[in-house]
Amino acid sequence: MASVSLNTLKQMMRILAECSGFDRVMSKVDVLAVTPGKVVCELRVEEEHTNRLGTMHGGLTATLVDVISTLAIMNSERGAPGVSVDMNITYMNAAKIGEDVLITAEVLKQGRTLAFATVDLTNKVTGKLIAQGRHTKHLGSS
Repeated sequence: MASVSLNTLKQMMRILAECSGFDRVMSKVDVLAVTPGKVVCELRVEEEHTNRLGTMHGGLTATLVDVISTLAIMNSERGAPGVSVDMNITYMNAAKIGEDVLITAEVLKQGRTLAFATVDLTNKVTGKLIAQGRHTKHLGSS
């Protein structure tokens, strides 16, 4: 699975959204573009995505980093989702209800057993960086 089409990724997101488990939080995420090792998505922040302060919940941000970076890794040379080894998120600005957030995940490096990805969440209108994540995944032996 060296590379998948935009329609295939959209279909994968629909399957996640229809799950009865936690992955259903991905139901409002729209895949905009896909190239080998890179995925760009968008999410409009709604009340269900917020914390008590009315801004996008940090847990949702972490989930976006996890899932969207995994899609980018799956859309690279190995095509395997892997298992999380480490994930780090730096929160820089708040995203409020009604704002559109662009989520850009890119594979930085992929070795025999590990893949490293970065994810930027930015305000679509202002371009302000909301959060940045790094995700390391174990891909298993080649």
